[in-house]
Amino acid sequence: MASAERLDGDVLAARLRRDLMRRVATLRARGVAPAMATVLVGDDPASLFYIGRKHADCAEIGIAATDIRLPAATERRQLLAEVARLNADPAVHGFLVQLPLPAGLDEAEALEAVDPGKDMDGLHPVNLGRLLAGRPGLLPCTPAGILTLLRHHDVPLAGRHVVVIGRGALVGRPLAMLLSMRGIDATVTLAHTRTPDLARLTREADVIVAAAGQPDLVTAEMVRPGAAVVGVGISYVEGGAVSDIADDVAAVARWTTPRHGSVGALTRAMLLKNLIDIAEGAGG
Repeated sequence: MASAERLDGDVLAARLRRDLMRRVATLRARGVAPAMATVLVGDDPASLFYIGRKHADCAEIGIAATDIRLPAATERRQLLAEVARLNADPAVHGFLVQLPLPAGLDEAEALEAVDPGKDMDGLHPVNLGRLLAGRPGLLPCTPAGILTLLRHHDVPLAGRHVVVIGRGALVGRPLAMLLSMRGIDATVTLAHTRTPDLARLTREADVIVAAAGQPDLVTAEMVRPGAAVVGVGISYVEGGAVSDIADDVAAVARWTTPRHGSVGALTRAMLLKNLIDIAEGAGG
């Protein structure tokens, strides 16, 4: 079998940013200047990298962005006060608290303190609950990016079996809800570390999404010929970051993401889409 078609999220994200740029220009013509903020506590290297990429995307498409940095020793009340200030600021359409937080700070509490209407990440319990109820508003960014990627490449989903590996609140669980919604209509199995005989399960799948953070978790022998395979989990090893998808998968699958990731740029694009959706609702 020929090598798999590349599910290239970077190219698609660049196209989406151009579309978002046009929406920003339309908003500005109406007197609305979309503005976002990020809150970073501490100096985690990966978080610093991600924040930098998010702000670069904002600069590219014309969104005003405020980069708020708090020391690692920040106390709970200080972080919640900063969140409350951003909730109350009418000039900020949306914002996020970058995860992970330093030890001693409650991530769930911080996410729940964000106004659901300003929740760019789509991770507030209200927004996750709307997704569960089948009435989605602001979508979690990585699941939305995965769906956009699969649709862009015409990967069939309706009536197909999707196996999602990883049950986290950021990707696995909301992705399972999203793909099983009416209008998308996939049949989803949510697998995890306690799932017995994972390889047997994945060999039955039309689409595999690996969000476990284990290098080479999904290998060619685990993939049915012609399936689509998306690597979301990233691990940092000597030589750089790699996905959960092994190199040999491309020889079996019909579609696959590249070894060094593809979903990150789409996650950021969905983040900015959420922001622009908020701004359009506020003044569009």
